[in-house]
This record gives sequence, C-alpha cells and structure tokens, in this order.
Amino acid sequence: MSARHLLSTMDLSRDDATDILDEAERFEQALLGRDVRKLPTLRGKTVMTVFYENSTRTRVSFEVAGKWMSADVVNVSASSSSASKGESLRDTALTLRAAGADALIVRHPASGAAHRIAQWTALPDGSGPAVINAGDGTHEHPTQALLDALTLRQRLGGIEGRRIAIVGDVLHSRVARSNAFLLATLGAEVVVVAPRTLLPVGIETWPVTVAPSLDSELPALDAVMMLRVQAERMNGGFFPSAREYSIGYGLSQKRFDLLPDHAVVLHPGPMLRGMEIGFSVADAPETAVLQQVQNGVHVRMAVLFRLLIGSEPTTGLAR
Repeated sequence: MSARHLLSTMDLSRDDATDILDEAERFEQALLGRDVRKLPTLRGKTVMTVFYENSTRTRVSFEVAGKWMSADVVNVSASSSSASKGESLRDTALTLRAAGADALIVRHPASGAAHRIAQWTALPDGSGPAVINAGDGTHEHPTQALLDALTLRQRLGGIEGRRIAIVGDVLHSRVARSNAFLLATLGAEVVVVAPRTLLPVGIETWPVTVAPSLDSELPALDAVMMLRVQAERMNGGFFPSAREYSIGYGLSQKRFDLLPDHAVVLHPGPMLRGMEIGFSVADAPETAVLQQVQNGVHVRMAVLFRLLIGSEPTTGLAR
C-alpha cells in the first residue's frame, strides 16, 4: 500500500492487509453501543467521492465512513458535474484538488483511471490528495477485496490455508481480480470457476487454479464467492442464455447443500437471484452479503484513516 494511495491489492503486503483488517475491527468496536456514531478522527478533512458509474454499496459506505469519522464528505457524479459538459477527467481531478480535497475516492469505467488521477494530482513536493480506487473498469476494486477478506476472517476464524472459489463472470469483474491477489497474499488457496468465454486472457499469471466444474469443487471449499454477471460490459454472446448459465454456474440450493457445514457464501452485489444464486441460498444464514456491507463501512474507515492520518490506533479511535 502506497503511503498516499490505495490503487490495487497487488500493492498490499500481508502485513499491510492484516493491519487494515485489524484497524477495521477496532473501528467497529469503537462505535459499538454509541448512541451517536461519530468519531473526531477526520475532523477538518475533506473527502470527495468521484463516481462515473452507478453505485449503491461502495458509494454509500464510503460516505458513511467519512461522516462517522467527522470528515466533510462531498459527492461528485459525472451526470451532475462538468464532465457532462465535456470536461476531461484530468481537469476534473485538478479542479477537485484545487477545491481542497484531502482524499479522492474514484470509480470510473476505464481501467487505470485511478492511477492516472493519482499521477495528475500529485504536487511537486510529493503532496496532494490521497486517491482510493473504488473500481476502475475491469481492473481492480481493492476495498471490496478487503471487506470480503474481513468477512471471511470473521466467519472462518482465519484465511491462511482456506480454499476459496471465485465463480462466474471473472472476465469483466474487478472484484475477482482484487480478491484473487489479496486472498492469495493472505495465504488462501484460490480456485476460479467460470465458462471459458468468461475467463480473462492471462489468467494463468494469476495466483489461482482454474477448475472446470463447480460441482466437483464444492465439497472441499471453505468459501464460495459468487460474481455478478455484468451484462452492461458485454458485447456479444458470452453464454447461450441466463438459464444455461444458471444450470452450469449458479449456486442453487442443490449445489449449496454440497458445501461443508462451515462454508461461507459471499456476493459483492447486486445479486441476480435465480441466475447467479438461488433465492433460498441468498437468504441463508451461511450467506454473508449483509455482513459484507457492514464490514465495508469499517474497512473504508480504516483505509481513510491510514491514508489521511497514519497508523496509530489510539489517535484514530479517540473519543
């Protein structure tokens, strides 16, 4: 993890990732039982979310995280900003830096956009706003991987040595890439299961095993992460039909019953019930979707704290 930015899970060492997860749990405990969920941690800091794609979970959790830490949070969307008038991404980023942003949380349909913003907004003395990648094209979504790791750690007691499957539309999924690298860094054995048409070029360089069949993998898994089928990124037919996809790769109740009793089911959302995941499976106690959302707030608090303040927990959790 850069001292100033969070752009990719590949930049995180095992110690970096573990420290963020530990920090997230400290924030959770600090807020537990409070009538007013407010910490003075980021008082005086200005956090701006800059989203060029639609989002519910990521945007809301970053906004809640900033407000719970007493930051001034400003939301910028492409549809209501000067980007709709043709302003370039570079000019928008420089404008927000000039307006006083201490952190820019960026989601953009182009892979690499967050990296470019980090370069454009850096000042000659090395200062400038912290840039957090909230999803760039089909590339990465590092805070999603961190919240998934926290959820797995809480549910399973640890990640080291666990066998975790990532299932579905890997080709278009920034969540898949970020999770594959982060979970491997944390010591998990990662298995990818997907139609051949939904596997990215170069997946042999990822720290994963590609398995041909979901059914054969399920009895040996500690966790299964179902991915959203990203139809909005697809041009052409990647599989015959929604029904065929569900038959081959959906987590039905029948498949769910093949998992060990302790296994956890994750999904980054939004879920396509009946296709990617069965209706009953989506609502099962073993499915941790809402816990993922809750952990997302605490993880994003931890990331903002580390980038804007530092790593001394007693400072971050001052009352």
